[in-house]
Amino acid sequence: MTTPLPSYHRWGSLEGKRILVRVDFNTPVAGIDGRQEVTDDFRIRACLPLFEELLERGATVVACTHFGRPNGKVDPRYSVEPVRRRLKELSPQVELLENLRFNPGEEANDPAFGKTLIAGFDYYINEAFGSSHRAHASIMIPPTLVPSAAGANLQREVSTLSSLLDSPARPFVAIVGGAKVAEKLGIVRVLAQKADTVIVGGGMAYTFASSQGRTIGSSLFNGSFVSECAGILAGGNVLIPTDARGLPDGAPFGTDGGDDPVVEFDDNIPDGFEGLDIGPHSIEAFVAAIAPAATILWNGPMGVFEDKRFGVGTEAVARAVASSGAVSVVGGGDSVAALQAYGLEDSFSFVSTGGGASLEFVELGDLPGLKALRESTWD
Repeated sequence: MTTPLPSYHRWGSLEGKRILVRVDFNTPVAGIDGRQEVTDDFRIRACLPLFEELLERGATVVACTHFGRPNGKVDPRYSVEPVRRRLKELSPQVELLENLRFNPGEEANDPAFGKTLIAGFDYYINEAFGSSHRAHASIMIPPTLVPSAAGANLQREVSTLSSLLDSPARPFVAIVGGAKVAEKLGIVRVLAQKADTVIVGGGMAYTFASSQGRTIGSSLFNGSFVSECAGILAGGNVLIPTDARGLPDGAPFGTDGGDDPVVEFDDNIPDGFEGLDIGPHSIEAFVAAIAPAATILWNGPMGVFEDKRFGVGTEAVARAVASSGAVSVVGGGDSVAALQAYGLEDSFSFVSTGGGASLEFVELGDLPGLKALRESTWD
């Protein structure tokens, strides 16, 4: 991506102007004292500086976001009301529209819905990097109708990821985890070409292990990608776990945990068992690879870290990155949740607000929402 994104600073005075800001407030909520409340306001707080600047310049600010997957229908379970209450506490002057996905035109990228959405506004700002990989109406249509710009966080996300990929200080170590190899294989392929070392963990690592002829028991596996995993490993700079920790089949795990004792496996996991975290030898190897890094990109946990029994590997990697002294970038999603769980949010150079968007940008070098902003012809 070579053409710069348009900036809202060029608009001058905003006195009396109405600005629609697309945000990504798809935040976690939970029942607290009888009503749904936001349990992690990281994405809301990230937008406050932009809101404050626009308000100080005299603008009326209205935000809009998607929330969950109501499938184009009004569903009270997916109302933004809990998010609206938290936003009102943090920035009382900013209004939040109801869930964009209550209208089927949002995910269908319907121009008519986009036109209705922007009606009555003078300007549009995309501050939703985490949603800019989706060609949805609130992302794609406003830049064709009114003067549009990138928000400060979106600009920062793009510049940080671009510099990391184009001219990283070396050694550059990339860490990729998570469950599904199908979702992450593209980024591993790209990073294997750009980084000095790529560390692969999480459920996706078992398909890589299988490509080496190792047994993986009932661990997560996708046979469609075995050959491609083998090809990536042949490059010689991708590390995968050499041991694991897990449970017998059927033993409960997850946020509620269980009482079954953890089983440790060497390079092979026998039938009847499932790997759920990296083992001690893998932790030692991964920490050693992280130590000399000058630049680190991390996206995805090393195991089912929501269950404390299987968060050992994720925590060890997080602490190794935090203490490395490297320029460290965390690519959103579960990685951010892990940092918060371990109290390490402030130990990283940059924490992205977008998970899937970060991965797609790293893999493809652009996003539909960014392209829409650059192609906006309004001044």
